Amino acid sequence: MMKLWYGQIVSVVRLEMKKTFFSKRGLWVYLLAFAPVVLYMVHSVYATRQRQHLAQLATEHPISQAAFNGIKTGLSRDQVVAKLGEPYWQRTRYHHGGNGKKRSFVFYRYTDGKNDVSYHFEDNKLTWIHRRDPDTLPKSQLIFATSFQFYFLRLAIFFGCVGIFVNLFRGEMLDKSLHFYMLTPMRREVLLAGKYFAGLLATVVIFTSSTALQWWAMLWQFERGVIVDFLAGPGWIQFGAYLSVTALACVGYGSIFLAVGLLFSNPIIPTAVVLLWESANPFLPPLLKKTSMIYYLQSLCPVTAPPDKNMPPLINLLISPTEPATTLTAVTCIVLLTLLVLVLASRLARKLEINYGTD
Repeated sequence: MMKLWYGQIVSVVRLEMKKTFFSKRGLWVYLLAFAPVVLYMVHSVYATRQRQHLAQLATEHPISQAAFNGIKTGLSRDQVVAKLGEPYWQRTRYHHGGNGKKRSFVFYRYTDGKNDVSYHFEDNKLTWIHRRDPDTLPKSQLIFATSFQFYFLRLAIFFGCVGIFVNLFRGEMLDKSLHFYMLTPMRREVLLAGKYFAGLLATVVIFTSSTALQWWAMLWQFERGVIVDFLAGPGWIQFGAYLSVTALACVGYGSIFLAVGLLFSNPIIPTAVVLLWESANPFLPPLLKKTSMIYYLQSLCPVTAPPDKNMPPLINLLISPTEPATTLTAVTCIVLLTLLVLVLASRLARKLEINYGTD
């Protein structure tokens, strides 16, 4: 019997593959998944060209670090130029005050080959200095962690699973083709398992591919020696952890939205409820945090995303700090929650009735 069920599950997966990967209803999932790859690649190309441009400018007009350190607010433009020479970029604009007096605002930019320093003059006096530091690998790791946890997990994978898993049953209902499965001598639980594994295979392939491409696009801007040293240290471990978290997110959210597509004719409301619950996780008390999928997924992330410095103090006070779950606990809870949802969905699938007239 197990051999028969296994063969039926494999057959369902094969039938669903083309519909899952190439469905017109799911094309937007690819946009959600691979948009960050494009952004990382564009940033890496820009950062590489900017680094080369600054290095060339520094070669043509070298400035010592001591000269930069000697520039303080309050100096005049002539004093700054005497210390640093002519800027490689400048802009001047004028503003007419209410008393008819014209004020000048001048912006100068200098570089030492790595840092880009901007000077802001008001009426010939230096009032503001801004140093733009170059991208470093630790800084890029924090940016990647923030993007991964707050966009990729909470939005891209979440809605990607909505688009793929909900349509495994709802799409068949809309196409009026689900009855073909029902006419076969196949248990409903087996059909549900086959559809789940088909959706899981699709989402894991799509989103882990995106994670891998994002990772390498993020690293592409750095020199080969920096990348080799990083991978020889924590790099490969972090890479594997991000891929694992991505796959587990597909496992957990996939089961939830497969059940949603099976139980609800209109999946918008239950999807909104799940999204609200997952989004409210930072503000929930510790016990309730552990009932959401995102708590365990974030616990498995290798780098903690830094808090938003611009967050209003009142919102910051509402955040409930909680210790992350251990790796074993997080993986176990995700698997158990997934199995629980699939068992409940399989029991309800036994009572599944087709009524195309209401869809």
